[in-house]
Parts: sequence; C-alpha cells; structure tokens
Amino acid sequence: MPLPALGPDTPAFERTWTVRLGDTDTKDRLRLDAVARYLQDIAFDHLDVSDDGHLHGAWIVRRTVVDVLRPIVFRENVTLRRWSSGLSNRWCNIRVQIVGDRGGLVETEAFFIHIDPTTGGPSRMTDRFMAPMLEQTTVHRLRWKAHLSPFDGSRETRRTAFPTRSTDFDRLGHVNNAIYWQPVEDELAGDPAFVERPHRAIVEHVGAVLQGDDVTVQSYRDGDTLYMQIETEKATSALVRVEPLVTANL
Repeated sequence: MPLPALGPDTPAFERTWTVRLGDTDTKDRLRLDAVARYLQDIAFDHLDVSDDGHLHGAWIVRRTVVDVLRPIVFRENVTLRRWSSGLSNRWCNIRVQIVGDRGGLVETEAFFIHIDPTTGGPSRMTDRFMAPMLEQTTVHRLRWKAHLSPFDGSRETRRTAFPTRSTDFDRLGHVNNAIYWQPVEDELAGDPAFVERPHRAIVEHVGAVLQGDDVTVQSYRDGDTLYMQIETEKATSALVRVEPLVTANL
C-alpha cells in the first residue's frame, strides 16, 4: 500500500540517518538484517512520541516483508517513513518506506501483534493510540493470513547449523527478530547478482528461539526462488521466501 495523502494531524513518522559500516556487506549493500534492525529502531522512536505509547511497549512481529527495489549502499543517507496500512484493535500492519539520497529504495510491511506483558496474549490497543492509524488507512478489520507454509518433506533440502550467540538474544530472552535475517543473508551471499536486482524477502515467525536451543536451517531453491525453514529441535521457528520482484515502477 503506497504512502497515503495524510493530513497534518496524522503524518507519517519520519527519521533520517546514515548507513554505517556495520549495516553493509562486502559490496557495500545494505543487508536485510540491517533493514530489520532499522524497522525496530524506528518503531521504538515512534512509540516515544505516540499518545499512550508508554502503554504499548510489548509487541510480537508475526511477519516482515521487504521489497528491495533499488539497493541502498554504505554512507547513503536514508529517510524512513512509518505509517499504518491496516489494523484491528489488537494488531496492525505497519509500512516503512526507506528512501536513500543516492536512489536506493526499500519498501517494507510488517504485521505486529500488541501483547499484554503479563499474560503474553494479544491485548487491545487504546483508542488514543489507534486514532492516528485509523486515519491513515481504511482497513480497520485486519485479519491474519499466513503467506508461507512449513516444509512438507516432499523436497530435498540442504540442512545447516545456525549456532546462536549470547548477543543474539534480547531482553525477552528470545532471539532478536533481526537475527532471523542473518541465515537469509548467508544463503544469498553466493548469488551477488540476485541481490542487485529487485527482490522480495519474507520472514514469517511461527515460534521462538530461546537460549540453549539448537538451531538448524533447511533450504532449497525452486528456480530463482529461495525457500528456508529455521527450526529448533522442538519446533519450526520461522519460514522464509526470497524471490525476484517484477515491477513496472522502479
């Protein structure tokens, strides 16, 4: 969903910063895990200035979609614009557009579930918190629908270990969302021509990775499309699809 024509009382939230060395790969491209971290950073900045933001500090990211239309590079100054593209009273779709001053362009959308930090279950957002989002979109009865499916065993896959480190875990004791994009980058590292072209990457979370879990990654390619399944010994944690993106407006 494109940036809507927003009124003066409901503007898209903006932040601008420079792409740093730790955000990029050996070819100076802004990595997908860095994009995921940017989405977290602007989300927390947005909470700090939102009405009732202090009452909405706990969220689960159910899915993140990243469309890389034109790669963003090292030292490019980027402007991030954040707004809602759909919501119910317990969850929302949030769009973040990342525009670079050298022509880079990344479009993203994430499905967030607001969580009660005590019960761990979905929790209703306050009316004051939802008011700007209701003005930004006409989608007010948002429903969850999975985009990706777990592997069914019909494909031969490559299985690799993904050892976690103490620095991968956040204050909730879970692997931070940005970390799930690191094995995606590992898979794409051998195909630099692919990441230079427009592409879409989706990570859909279906479970958590906790400290002490042994993590493995299954993957296979179907033509130019990469499929991945990140799992522990107990359950699947995330599903991934990366595919070429065909668009007429680049």
